[in-house]
Amino acid sequence: MVFTNDTEVALVSAANLINTAPFDVLPDGTVAGTDTLTTQAELDAFTAQEQFSGSREHSAAELEAVRAMRRELRSMWTAEESAAVGMVNELLARARALPQLVRHDQWDWHLHATAPAAPLAQRMGVEAAMALVDVIRGKELHRLRVCAADDCQAVLIDLSKNRSRRYCDTGNCGNRAHVAAYRRRQSANK
Repeated sequence: MVFTNDTEVALVSAANLINTAPFDVLPDGTVAGTDTLTTQAELDAFTAQEQFSGSREHSAAELEAVRAMRRELRSMWTAEESAAVGMVNELLARARALPQLVRHDQWDWHLHATAPAAPLAQRMGVEAAMALVDVIRGKELHRLRVCAADDCQAVLIDLSKNRSRRYCDTGNCGNRAHVAAYRRRQSANK
């Protein structure tokens, strides 16, 4: 394990949130794809999948706030260290984060830095920011990556021991790259 369990869960959840936005890159360089966080039902499914606890508004404003948070988190994910530190600190200050140890549902002791009644987007952002604090302090920011496939901009967290993960889980990026490399080798050998 590279990070504590709650940090890894928060990082994976943040990557999953970021990856709900379109991230396919077309040959002309434009970003395309499907936005999988456009309706209240999709937000409900996402919060259930990621096991977010606390209150919900189930409103259009809540959905838009979460969509805005995923853009902010993507900026943090792809920033260099000093910029990431500034963005993390700004998000934590804006949320008036106050870290506390809590235990609920099936989770043992872990950190929460917002009240359960705080807005969903704020809870999502603060949880990700707290995990990024551990990443930055551990000098492991290089583990936050963008998929290495030429036509994909999805993000990933490399939790491998040898820091070798290059492709996302959103599609078949790794398989496609390996098949293409195999075909190149085969055609070179002919």
